[in-house]
Amino acid sequence: MRHLLLKWLVLSVAMAVTARLLDGVDITGGPVSYVIVAAVFGLVNAVVGTFVRLLSLPLTILTLGLFTLVINALMLTITAQVTDALVIDGFGDAVLAALCLSVLAGILNRIFRAER
Repeated sequence: MRHLLLKWLVLSVAMAVTARLLDGVDITGGPVSYVIVAAVFGLVNAVVGTFVRLLSLPLTILTLGLFTLVINALMLTITAQVTDALVIDGFGDAVLAALCLSVLAGILNRIFRAER
């Protein structure tokens, strides 16, 4: 349970930093919204993302994993449609946000040892 909460906190911080860094990504409503958007993104990733990753496995292999960024951008776009707090201007901004989130979450996971 502690591990899950730590991962959620890391994703919330990564979401907040991404929203501040990129002009095309905005999270409205303050710190609580970061936590809510991170939770919704986690759920979308777990439910829809797993299925999409499985279906797109051949394409992911062909692109040596780069297609994962497109999948993550799609998951961010779905999250933006589900929640009112996350606003993404376009799919290009979603791809940049996915890249930024991946890098930031990776760094923060290492710092806080949130990986198992």
